[in-house]
Amino acid sequence: MSDIGIISNLVGNTSPSVTTTAKGMGKEDFLTMLIAQLKNQDPLNPMSGTDFAVQLAQFSSLEQLYNVNSQLETLGTSLASLTNAQLANMIGSEVTARGNTLTVDGASTKVAYSLSSDAQKVNVTIYDSMGIPVKTISAEGQNAGLNSLTWDTTNVKSGTYTFSVSAVDSNGNLVPASTMLTGKVMRVNINNGVPYLFVNGLNIAYGDVISVANPI
Repeated sequence: MSDIGIISNLVGNTSPSVTTTAKGMGKEDFLTMLIAQLKNQDPLNPMSGTDFAVQLAQFSSLEQLYNVNSQLETLGTSLASLTNAQLANMIGSEVTARGNTLTVDGASTKVAYSLSSDAQKVNVTIYDSMGIPVKTISAEGQNAGLNSLTWDTTNVKSGTYTFSVSAVDSNGNLVPASTMLTGKVMRVNINNGVPYLFVNGLNIAYGDVISVANPI
């Protein structure tokens, strides 16, 4: 008997009290249908031993898949709890992450960025909340990788600013640059099951973090 025939027998010989839900047949449903088939099979044409063995093998496979799925769900929950605990340990640390936001709250503000290659000259342009340029900081002879400049914000209004970076090499060619934000992790927020680090008033994905400095 083919697999299609086996399924047909299961459906055809099942009593009306046995129902399945739209979410799919689980192991309990499969076992109930198998028992119903044994009770309602034709005595003059009983199921062969081979067919019965095939159905038992199918039930065994279903049971194993169910157990694997349960173990994966448990593992996923454990990993999520472990990740959240590790992120909680980052509270109070200073992180550098991908972003272009600056929070001014003091006499100086760190501006971080990453250069794809060595740069002869770098210009950092800072904008207020309206997108109006308020300051340009320049630096020369910077190496590829993570760099930073200090913005003197002694007489600058506290608040949130954004910035952009432009750089050229010794031949005048543009050097691609990525803006970074730096700040202290104030707390960890969970949005739709996804953890974020709350830095400078923003939710930062852990995957965007470049470096972490533990508080002294």
